[in-house]
Parts: sequence; structure tokens; C-alpha cells
Amino acid sequence: MNVQLVILIVYVVVLALVSWKATKIQEKGSGGKMMNYLMAGQQLPTILVATMLCGMAVGGASTVGVAEQAYTAGLSAGWYNAAWGTGGILIGLVLASKFRRMKQHTVPEMMGEAFGNDARLIGVIAQLIIMMAITSLQYVAGGAILTSMLPGVFPTLTSGMIASAVVFIGITLAGGYWASGLSNVINVILIYVGILAALFAGFNEFGGFDAVVQALPEGPWFDPISGIGIATVTGWMAVMITQAATTQAVTQIALAAKDEKTARNGFILGGIMILPAGFLCALFGIMAAAKFPGLSNAALALPTIAANINPVMGGLFLAGLWAAAVSTAVALLMGCSMLLVKDVWKRISTKTYSQNTELALSRLGVFIVSIFSFWLALTAVGILRTITSALAVTTSFTLLIIANLYAPRLCKKSSGFFTILASIIVWAMWTYIPSTRIGPHLIYLQWTVCPAVFALCYFLDKRPAKSLLQK
Repeated sequence: MNVQLVILIVYVVVLALVSWKATKIQEKGSGGKMMNYLMAGQQLPTILVATMLCGMAVGGASTVGVAEQAYTAGLSAGWYNAAWGTGGILIGLVLASKFRRMKQHTVPEMMGEAFGNDARLIGVIAQLIIMMAITSLQYVAGGAILTSMLPGVFPTLTSGMIASAVVFIGITLAGGYWASGLSNVINVILIYVGILAALFAGFNEFGGFDAVVQALPEGPWFDPISGIGIATVTGWMAVMITQAATTQAVTQIALAAKDEKTARNGFILGGIMILPAGFLCALFGIMAAAKFPGLSNAALALPTIAANINPVMGGLFLAGLWAAAVSTAVALLMGCSMLLVKDVWKRISTKTYSQNTELALSRLGVFIVSIFSFWLALTAVGILRTITSALAVTTSFTLLIIANLYAPRLCKKSSGFFTILASIIVWAMWTYIPSTRIGPHLIYLQWTVCPAVFALCYFLDKRPAKSLLQK
């Protein structure tokens, strides 16, 4: 009997039951079928806000991706999650309650309210680029996990990605945001139980911590900074704090909270829950570097360790790793669907539809995004590099929202469109024209160009923007 496969099947069955339960909760909601499906009727309690945020953060990039980086850079790769957690805590302290107070349900809708329809349109494009890129990497991470640990069942990366996609899409289509929230309670518990169990089993299997250290080649394996460098750590901090403020999938968590206090406390608690995951997963990359040098693909570092430990521990770890990808993918798919419904379909169509039709169109949005992001997944290379590049586009949104909330007189009507456009252009040039890569990370260039464009709009445009908190 394949113990790992049995554990994985049990986990999938539990998720299916949770999705079924979520459909029953949705039916009792008072916010309308579409809003119950996309935002849990804005009734999430603190613990679900926290686990939604933690599940969103601790995904494929935060587990498989961190171990991939740690395979060569050591423990310092864990700063990726520490930066994410810091971002969650800061947003909880500064912005989460304000988001919940707003009447808008998407970041582009906020842009449209403050800066006009042009800003809303380009905002939708930018947000979809960001979230589809991140979603695609969850398929890659999920596929790598299944292929490494169950090669007899999933002989190729593509087969593992397909299986992952089926589960991700199925949960989202069936249970909506309530399913995402409830399943993330299970996912977060399983992630940490799996990680801790696998670390114990891994060090035990390879002769203990000292034996692993002795097998390592020379390098900055346990230095807290030098493996990736202070510029990268600072860049990750800037990226994660920036994206936590204005990525639709993250903002949507605050908007789905039952009140402002719940949004604030949930983000702070969620940020604290995120902090340790990266450093724990970095230990797997170090372990793999010691015991499995020369892997053809560093993304296999963490799954390779899991495949070589006690089957029961490995099975728990497999489920935990896969849970990380599931939790992130489901939240992202819901965010993308919200954008398509509120900022595309609702803007194009002026008809009045029944609640059942709106619910069906919301699910159609999930399906469309799922298929397109899966296609992107087939071309993804370098998990952390790809994800942090896409997330840097949120610089424009964060600048615009913070300025609108705290210095509204600086915001002009044209600020939204041109600042977001500048962030997309900078990202495209950095991605496709290597000669334009000034500095160690895209985020530095974004935080130089976007404020400059914002300032130009202030001096050249006399039309004031509208305050988002205006009564």
C-alpha cells in the first residue's frame, strides 16, 4: 500500500467535504448568491481572515520556491516568508480596517472611483497579469510535489500539474470563498504539521543535524543575510509590503471580513502565522544540498527530501506541501473571478441578471482564469524570481491608495492611469529587455519611476481625484 497516496486521497476527500459544507453556508447567506460566492457575504470571522492570509502567503513559492532558493543560498532564502508576514502585519495596522470601510469590492474599482474609468481599465489588466502569474506557479509547485513523491502515479511534471489544477479548480468552482476560508484552516494546520514532522524525520534519516552540516560544501548556509544578500532581502521586504497592500486576492480577504476590527486583527494574526514558514522550508533546501547535490532542477529540492523519509511522515509532508499550493491557488482564482465579474462583465453588460445567472458567470470567470493560468504554468521558470517580478507591479496601486487615504490633495485625476501604466511598462521592459535592468531587483526601479510619474501628474494636472473615504 502506498501510504503517501492514501494520505493524499484522504486530504482531497476532506477538501471535497469542506467544499460541500461551504455550499450550504453560501445558501444561507444574505448578501446575494454572487457576493456569497465571491466574498463569503463579507462575514468572515477573525480566524478565517488570518488563515486565509496565511494560506494565501504560504503557497508553492513559500515552500517549494524557498527550498529551491535555499538549495544554493542557504537559510537566508527564508526571508521571503518573513517579508510576507511583515507585510501582513503592517497592512493590518495601517490599511485593513480602511479597506473594510470602503464600498468598493476590487482594487480596480477603487482606482475607478478615485481616478476615473481609464485607471479602472488599466488596473484590471495589471491585476490580472499579477495574479495569473502567481496562480500559474501554484500549478508548477503542485506538479513538482506530486511528480517527485508519487512518480508511479504522476510520471511527468505535466501530469502532476493537471492533477493539481483539477483539485484547485474543483474546490473553487464548488464552494467559493467560504470553501477557501474553511479549507485554509485545515491547510494551515496541515502545512505546519507536515513541515515539522518532515524536518524531524529528515534529520533523523540523514544522521542528525551535525551530519547534514558536515556534508555541505563550503558556503553561507546558515548566515541570515549573505546567501541572498542585503539588497535582495530589502527588495523582498519592499515587494511583499507593497503587494500585501494592493494585490486583489489579498485585499479581498480584508473586504470579506465581517467588520473593520476583524479585518485588522485577522491580518495581524495572519502575518504572525506566516513568519516562520520560510526559514523552516529553507532547511529542506540546505538538507537537499548536503544529501542530493547536483539536482537537475533545484525546484525538486524539497520534494526530493520528502520522497526519501519515513512514508507516513513523507505522506503528511506531501499533503502539507500540496495544501500550501491549494490554499494560495484557490484565493487567487477567487480574486481573478471577482475582477472579471465586477470590473469586466459588470462594466460591459447593462442587463439585469438573475442571482443564479450571476453565480454561474462568477464560476465561469474562475474556469476561464484557470485555463489561461495553466497555460502560463507550462512556461514558468524560477518560482521566486517569476513571482516577485510580477508582484512588483503592485507598486503603483499601493502608492495611489496610500496617497489617496493619507494625502488626498496630492492625487490628481490622471494619477491613476499614468502611474499604473508606468508600472506595467517598467515590468515589461525589465522582463523582456535585459539591458534595462537597473539595480538588483525590479522593485527598486518601480519605486523610483512610479513616484516620479505620480509627481508629474500632480504638477501638470489641475483636476483633483476623489477621496476613497469621502462620505
